[in-house]
Amino acid sequence: MRRKKREELIPFDRSKRVIYVYRRGRKRSPGKAAGGILLGLGGLCLLYCIFILLFMGFGTWFFLVWGLAGLVLCLWGGLLIRERTEQLPRWLKVCWGLLVGIGLTIFLVVEGLIITEFGAAAEPGADYCIILGAQMKDNGPSDVLRRRLDRAITYLRENPETLVIVSGSQGSNEPVSEARGMYDYLTAAGIDGERILLEEASRNTCENLEFSGQLLNRESDSVVLVTNNFHMYRALQLAAGADYGHVQGLAASTYPLMLPNNLLREFLGIVKDFCAGNF
Repeated sequence: MRRKKREELIPFDRSKRVIYVYRRGRKRSPGKAAGGILLGLGGLCLLYCIFILLFMGFGTWFFLVWGLAGLVLCLWGGLLIRERTEQLPRWLKVCWGLLVGIGLTIFLVVEGLIITEFGAAAEPGADYCIILGAQMKDNGPSDVLRRRLDRAITYLRENPETLVIVSGSQGSNEPVSEARGMYDYLTAAGIDGERILLEEASRNTCENLEFSGQLLNRESDSVVLVTNNFHMYRALQLAAGADYGHVQGLAASTYPLMLPNNLLREFLGIVKDFCAGNF
């Protein structure tokens, strides 16, 4: 009897309770969230810089740009998290946002153009094949240059009438000129030395194309440019600016872990050449 009364006094449906828990304090601001993202990106940039320094070997000091970018991103992210930018004038924040947005848009457009030439494959039967120079090391061509040479060797074996121009001078950290190093590599691979023309004066891509153009007829000769995929778009644009009438690209591969570094460097190279009027 008592049990029955107890059940009547406390019905099951009235004994249920729902507890809602609300987080106290201010919600996380968008600025803090953006600051966390920037800190993460900055950390990745710093790690990538250290990775190249310790494990990849390098011909230039360009990879330090990643370290600088990492420090800037970490500083910017820290300021956002600490809300140190709240006191800045609104007009300044708007201008900064527009500048960053325009910069990112330009970067993405240019990188898209670079990627369009990743699969460049030349038609057979060209009069000349120009291999653009890259670093020579004490033990032979760098990975970037070796990939260009191997790609060119395949084309030259399939097109025995095509002459080849190897282009590049000797840098301060190179045992021989890039052209001489490429000549030795090609002849060791079975390419007849009489087919190879050396251009040993150029110091950059613009000079590669300018000086190599003095060894052929730019208006009438068909030319295949051999370089790595990340470099192909700029090389073709420079060739058009140097009055090459019949030019195609033959893209070599790139070591995947170095591709971000090469793409960033190529972006800056394109901006530089565009501003200099080389395109």
